Amino acid sequence: MANEPRLQIKYKEEIVPKLQEQFNYKSSMQVPKLVKICLNQGVGLATQDKKLVDNALGEMTLIAGQKALPTMAKKSVSNFKLREGMPIGSRVTLRRNNMWNFLDRLIAVALPRVRDFRGINDKGFDGRGNYSLGIKEQIIFPEIDIDKVNKITGMDINFITTAQTDAEALALLKMLGMPFKNQRN
Repeated sequence: MANEPRLQIKYKEEIVPKLQEQFNYKSSMQVPKLVKICLNQGVGLATQDKKLVDNALGEMTLIAGQKALPTMAKKSVSNFKLREGMPIGSRVTLRRNNMWNFLDRLIAVALPRVRDFRGINDKGFDGRGNYSLGIKEQIIFPEIDIDKVNKITGMDINFITTAQTDAEALALLKMLGMPFKNQRN
């Protein structure tokens, strides 16, 4: 494949043999792999200002390198002035090369730009080998021009893997370069 992402090459050549040895897999096909990365950004004030959702879609598209989709309200809630079908956020699902490129930028550029960064929490696993990470400011990504941001919002990043347990997923993400702060073995 022409122009394979750097982390994907590292995964195939270095990480698969290490994980196979560490967890005693009989086949390299048993080794857990990263399937997709889902980005989700909820815009709380979208009911008052429609432009906030458009800004969130634009920023999410810049960050992910792929067109973001609006998320729609599933229920009407009168207390929040929310109607069913109203856009209230943005989301992107990254796979293949886009996923690897985003993960590389997240680890190498964006996470070190977080204020007072000491590593990410290793308690975001769901019990089935998937990891969730919350980011408080979208301005940590270099694609976002700080001068054009009118509201700082956060986002959720979900890493979906084929790992059966949290320990396998933790080992996979650590080897990919995710900077975890707590050492839990």
